[in-house]
Amino acid sequence: MNNDEAYAQGLLNKALDPATQPQAIRSFLRAESALLRELIPRGSRVVDFGCGMGRHLITLDDHVGLGVGFDYEATYIAEAVKLAADAPHLHFFVGDATAVPLTTVFDMAVCLSNTWGTMSDKSVVFQEMKRLSPQRGSRLITVYAPSSVPARSEWYANMGHDVLDATDQRIVASGGFTSEHFTSEHFTEDRLRGLLGPCELHTIGDIAYVAQC
Repeated sequence: MNNDEAYAQGLLNKALDPATQPQAIRSFLRAESALLRELIPRGSRVVDFGCGMGRHLITLDDHVGLGVGFDYEATYIAEAVKLAADAPHLHFFVGDATAVPLTTVFDMAVCLSNTWGTMSDKSVVFQEMKRLSPQRGSRLITVYAPSSVPARSEWYANMGHDVLDATDQRIVASGGFTSEHFTSEHFTEDRLRGLLGPCELHTIGDIAYVAQC
């Protein structure tokens, strides 16, 4: 089970179920949403890479002027479209983060809740974010910090994915009912800046960074 297969089998649904979340993870998710309101100017045009079921744009419904989100998983996009039915300025589609079929320039491009940390082509995705939102400081990427490993290990176990190994860059967890596994990366400040270049890092407790690039 690779990461794509794990998410296709509903990993996101399990992750967003409060019953699976340790307190540190619940606090991180709330703090991330609050920080977005501080970092995204009101009325901005925002594109969300790997939007899942659209929760970030939907939470920012009253804050953004236009929100466009996409994800490779069609079932998540179908749910996002349903949840945003009363928000005509929010739009969702199935798409590939390495080749986004958009030419519109946005005020902000975001990739949140460690979505970027699960992607295999991180540098290509970042280039796409820069293409769609070229202004420096207009890209927001949330990634896990190494100190998040204990909370994430508990979280994954609560979802039925026991941790098999934890290195200085990633957690490897079981696939649940199979012998396969999925991975979840974490980043030191030096590694993150090495991948993204100059950026401002906003810490969220000991769980994550939001890199503003």
